[in-house]
Amino acid sequence: MSKSGASLEVRNLHKSWGQVEVLKAVDFDINAGGFLTLLGPSGCGKSTLLRLICGLDEVSGGEILIDGQVVTGKAAAERNLGMVFQNYALFPHMTIEENIAYGLKIRKVPTAEKKKQLDRVADLMALGPLLNRRPGQLSGGQQQRVALARVLVSGRPLVLMDEPLSNLDAKLRVEIRSEIRSLNKKLGITIVYVTHDQSEALSMSDRIVLMNAGEVAQIGTPEELYERPANTFSATFIGTPPTNIIDSSEVEYPADLNIAGGHDVKDCLFGIRPECIGFPTTDKNLRVKARVKSVEYEGKVFLIHLETAAGTSIVQSYSGPSVPQYGEEVTLGWAREHTHMFSKKDGRVITVSR
Repeated sequence: MSKSGASLEVRNLHKSWGQVEVLKAVDFDINAGGFLTLLGPSGCGKSTLLRLICGLDEVSGGEILIDGQVVTGKAAAERNLGMVFQNYALFPHMTIEENIAYGLKIRKVPTAEKKKQLDRVADLMALGPLLNRRPGQLSGGQQQRVALARVLVSGRPLVLMDEPLSNLDAKLRVEIRSEIRSLNKKLGITIVYVTHDQSEALSMSDRIVLMNAGEVAQIGTPEELYERPANTFSATFIGTPPTNIIDSSEVEYPADLNIAGGHDVKDCLFGIRPECIGFPTTDKNLRVKARVKSVEYEGKVFLIHLETAAGTSIVQSYSGPSVPQYGEEVTLGWAREHTHMFSKKDGRVITVSR
């Protein structure tokens, strides 16, 4: 099994199917041993990008480098990487032991070495008691562990994972994603992980490449994407519930917003996280009037769904004493430092002097 990962660089990558451009100038890199997630909605191009990296599809332009070596024109088998798929891709007629050791058998690894590697990965993934069973006798979580074990025993320094947990229930997803992250740290392998699930991306990644319509919307750490969204797409995709976007014309605000770059406040959209919305406490709070549409109890907090007179939906995460009731009109407030400013023209973030 690998004890060190491989670096990966994607430079100005393009992919077209006929006249349809599905990837546009994609750039990112990941250091050896890192965990990078390709995140975005269905159809944004993230799985296509993964297929280009592993060599299953040909690029239309740009370069892919693994450990500094250009692999763009190489076959998948020559790229020294492993793949974990959504459907596990196990051989149903083989035992779990045979499934895990299949790659070692193909490479004609000596029996003693094969046994040693198999025992190590079986112990690592807690599969020892299951080695004589067949995939059909295992649960979904156990099958996914087998798929991971098969990649780990191959010793590949770079592992690509395409929605590997989407077929599992919520509890198992949390358990397996913790195991994957632990393996990344313990073994030092580099992982590129594809998902549409932001909770997976935020909890597992060193860095996230957020994609939208074939382009990179933002790259950064989970904290950077959550706390400093680069555009309205990033703000509304990251976070549960997502950031509220409110037109400045609906908001009462203090005069000293200090918007940079010559932008006028009337050309701005305000972005506010639900947990940052309370009720006005000072004259420096920004504020908006809205009517309560519904209230959801979430345990520690209430999610209050509201609507402004102009029809803008707002979600407030509230843990205070008196909870507003259905139909009630309230004035919501939030601090200037919790306000993200975006351009109405292109949705990009606008700098605000604090």
